Amino acid sequence: MELKELIEQEELHFKKLNELVQETINEEEILSYKLLELEKDTELSLGQKCADKVAEFGGSWTFIFVFFFTLIFWIIVNTLLLKDKAFDPYPFILLNLVLSCIAAIQAPVIMMSQNRQEEKDRRRSRSDYMINLKAEMEIRSLHSKIDLLIAEQMKSLFNIQQAQMESLQSIEKKLRS
Repeated sequence: MELKELIEQEELHFKKLNELVQETINEEEILSYKLLELEKDTELSLGQKCADKVAEFGGSWTFIFVFFFTLIFWIIVNTLLLKDKAFDPYPFILLNLVLSCIAAIQAPVIMMSQNRQEEKDRRRSRSDYMINLKAEMEIRSLHSKIDLLIAEQMKSLFNIQQAQMESLQSIEKKLRS
């Protein structure tokens, strides 16, 4: 083989390798899009949205401050402002009933939201596992492609070196004669 042919063969080999790398990149993008679409597919019902909002508000400083000031207001109105005509006198039985009702409603709603969050975490964990598995497979694939490339490149380099040696020997023969 001539040196030109070997170089052309080397260029063709690199072109094929670039195509393989591009295919791998495209496959990775397709998998990523599929996983993102999987997460978007879960449409929330009205109850789930409400549960999330109630849990979000119930676990905020705004709720704590509003709740605290409402309690203070209730106590002040019934002890200081209305004194004898209080609608909920000192042991605040009505306040206790209202607080119990709020707790009875809020607890299951928060639990529903936590269950949904747990399901989201489970899906996200599954998605992360799939991505990690795909990455591991791609790394193995790239390792084997690189090993193949190195083996083919070594073979090609040996052929080029042999062609160069033959050229040098022919030049040496011409110089001696």
